[in-house]
Amino acid sequence: MTASNSLLPAHINGLADYIEETFKKYADRPAYNALGQSKSFAQMDELSAKFANYLLEHTELKPGDRIAVQLPNLIQHPIAVYGALRAGMVVVNTNPLYTPSEMQHQFNDSGAKALVILADLLPKYESIKADVGIEKVIVTSATQLLDEKPVENSEYDCYAKIFAMVSNTTVPAREGISLDDSCILQYTGGTTGVSKGAELSHLNVLANSIQTLDRVKSIVVEGEEIVVCPLPLYHIYAFTVCMMTFFAKGAMILLIPNPRDMDAFVNTLKPHQFTNFAGINTLFMGLCSHPEFKDLDFSKLKFTMSGGTALTSAAADLWKSTTGCSVSEGYGLSETAPVLAFNVPNNEVMGTVGPPLVETDIQFLDENDQPVAEGQEGQIAAKGPQVMKGYWQRPDETAKVMTTSGYFKTGDIGLITPEGCVKIVDRLKDMIIVSGFNVYPNEVEEVLCKHPDVLEAAVVGKADDNTQERVCAYITVAKDIDTAQVIAHCRESLTGYKVPKEINVIEELPKSSVGKILRRELRT
Repeated sequence: MTASNSLLPAHINGLADYIEETFKKYADRPAYNALGQSKSFAQMDELSAKFANYLLEHTELKPGDRIAVQLPNLIQHPIAVYGALRAGMVVVNTNPLYTPSEMQHQFNDSGAKALVILADLLPKYESIKADVGIEKVIVTSATQLLDEKPVENSEYDCYAKIFAMVSNTTVPAREGISLDDSCILQYTGGTTGVSKGAELSHLNVLANSIQTLDRVKSIVVEGEEIVVCPLPLYHIYAFTVCMMTFFAKGAMILLIPNPRDMDAFVNTLKPHQFTNFAGINTLFMGLCSHPEFKDLDFSKLKFTMSGGTALTSAAADLWKSTTGCSVSEGYGLSETAPVLAFNVPNNEVMGTVGPPLVETDIQFLDENDQPVAEGQEGQIAAKGPQVMKGYWQRPDETAKVMTTSGYFKTGDIGLITPEGCVKIVDRLKDMIIVSGFNVYPNEVEEVLCKHPDVLEAAVVGKADDNTQERVCAYITVAKDIDTAQVIAHCRESLTGYKVPKEINVIEELPKSSVGKILRRELRT
């Protein structure tokens, strides 16, 4: 779909223009910090320009081609993303935790021709490279920008060597690229569980960045913010909010490569008087339980964001009592680039995700896609410049989630409160959220049923104090079975957070009169 570009300055014709303008405006300020190393906006400008020219001059890639970036939160990640966008290419955000089969599906579905990957992940790529269409692989190590040690592999290009191959830091003009052209493929299960790419345009991401800045304008000071980013940059939340939105205001983004290592996380925070924190419920709880976290300097912390998963009152209260800062919860999806609603900083309405963003129209629909009475519960549907073009090469799936009047149906149930805030009530879909990551029962059930002794499977989410929900499986079997072996079977095909935490063997799965498995009966 084509959306209004009234939010954008007239001279901005794409995401690369936005990025390049930011580089010049804040040239001398630090832009990113990871593993103790800092890069200024000017350095990020030079490195990403060289990366762009490498793609255009030393590969067969051309503008419009897809390039997968499969890296953790290292400075190499934004350099590659900014460089790819400046070269006019489409970024395919790829989770480093993916199994080979998940990588294969995403690379083939997106038609990615290039891959930027961490050296540690190469064995997974090697196992599927004959079955994908990747033409160019660029490899880096976690510490490569620190120690400058090359990755010795004659078959692939070494990330660190790219910058010596290119002397030109002027990126060619991007001819023919418009705001409605795609710039990101963000893979999601959507409402059906089928992994597909939300096709986000330059307008979608740019508009959402500007919409979000409008909501937080009361607390953002240009060129003075330090934003803690433990959320993975391949996730649309951190991608847009940190790598585009706060970046555009000259903030330094403090990257946390492995937020599960709480000791290292806290040690990384110690030297910094950070002003903003982008997190989720589990991170708030985990950090506040760390013995050294409470001793950090929170004197400059004025804004904490929460998204990706529901914020519990227990987590919000604990964070406030520990840091002195309230938590502003927001709501969005991959398909909406992502933010639809966000609480006003320091004026939060707890239990809600705040008012819709500027130029965002939210409706609540009944089962016939008709608006419900004000204050009544209904499926949340949204229209705005941040709503995706559609699912990549899947017009049938796109049609399922769009109303005839152009609203995107989120699959979530909500209502509008008297204060004008959106409140999430429940989910229409059976999606499970584990620490902010989406798990789709269909995918896990398919893997379970590939086990030779499993007859049928049903997967549901159940409440978990640590991860909000955990994946629970119910199976019927042909003979006695070792459930530990079934979990091991799942680990061969599924990323860790998708693997069932418990396997329940039962005689028969509950079903409707037409034979449909009733997951809701297994949740009780």
